[in-house]
Amino acid sequence: MKEPRMLIPQKRLFDFSDVFLYCITMPPRPGQTYLPMVQAACQGGADVIQLRDKNLSARALVELCQELQNICHATGTLFVLNDRVDVALAADLDGVHVGQDDLPVKMARQILGHKKIIGCSCHSLAQAKQAQSDGADYVSCGPLFSTPTKPDYQPVGLGLIKEYLPDIKIPFVPIGGIDDSNLEQVLAAGAPRAAVVRAVCGADDIQSAAKRFKDKIKTVNVSSS
Repeated sequence: MKEPRMLIPQKRLFDFSDVFLYCITMPPRPGQTYLPMVQAACQGGADVIQLRDKNLSARALVELCQELQNICHATGTLFVLNDRVDVALAADLDGVHVGQDDLPVKMARQILGHKKIIGCSCHSLAQAKQAQSDGADYVSCGPLFSTPTKPDYQPVGLGLIKEYLPDIKIPFVPIGGIDDSNLEQVLAAGAPRAAVVRAVCGADDIQSAAKRFKDKIKTVNVSSS
């Protein structure tokens, strides 16, 4: 008698159709770590977590990313790393997010292959079109508003969302200074999702903040469909 075939758990397939809330980490407060921050964001409903840390060594990043990705996968959340294509490959992460000054999308794809997510920061329609042509899985759209995360970038405004809509066929994620005061404006401009930093990961109650944003985005999407 043959033994029953063991089913191997599969990672969540990359599909932005059910991505509403994209959360980006910020430096933990003194005495705290990324782990409870990410866990709370995931429990609140974050669909994607991006780790952004410019200071950790490659070795420390690999170890941290593996821990954080395990937390994310427990709730079906996608996990991507900012900038470091080498670490994303070494740690077998879901994907990586690169900027305009980082490794080009085409080169990142050659390194990571076609089963990994590659996102690209874009601040204009031309940049988004180029990233789309180069094989990015998604692009950002921003910064829409002033943000301390990107102090050197001038806000592009909500009009960029409307520019993206007819020409960008891959998913795009509005970003930059999005919070409770302007989220409805972002959604009203036609965005199906949003990326936040301080509004969730800097909140006193991260889980509640994530749930509030997720619920609001989903409600607008359902009502407009």
